[in-house]
Amino acid sequence: MNEKNISLKDKVWGHFKDMQAVFLATTDGDQPKVRPVTLICFDNRLWIGTGTQSAKIKQIKKNKKVEFCLFLKEDKVNGYIRGTGDGMIVQDSDTRKLLSDNMPYFKNFWKGPDDPNYTLLEIVIKEIEYLKPGGLKVEKLTL
Repeated sequence: MNEKNISLKDKVWGHFKDMQAVFLATTDGDQPKVRPVTLICFDNRLWIGTGTQSAKIKQIKKNKKVEFCLFLKEDKVNGYIRGTGDGMIVQDSDTRKLLSDNMPYFKNFWKGPDDPNYTLLEIVIKEIEYLKPGGLKVEKLTL
C-alpha cells in the first residue's frame, strides 16, 4: 500500500510493538516527573503494569493526565511519537488477568492478577504528536 493512502493513525499505530520502552510523564504538584516504563500494546490499547506503591500511581491518583514519548529510530534517522491523555487505573479483574497473562515479566514482580501490589494502567490517548523518522514536520492527531 502506498504510504500516502495510509492514515496518520495507522502510520503511528504501526510503530507500536507488543512491548516497548517509553518515557512516561506525570506531575507531582506543579513539577513534571519523567521515567522509563514498559508500554504494552495489546488489543489496540496501551497499558502499563506497575507497583501499587510507585510514585507514578500516587501522582496519577491526584492528576490522571499523562504523556509518554516513544523514541523512533530507522536506519540513521530519528523521530518520535508523543501521546497525551489519561492514565486510568483498571479495577476490572478480568482485564487485570488478561493483561497479566500477556506480560512476560509479570511473575517476576507479582503473585497474581489480584495481588494488591499490582496496578494496571490503561493509557487513554487524546492526542498524538508524530515526527516520522527523518521527517521535518510534526503531525498531530486528535483521538
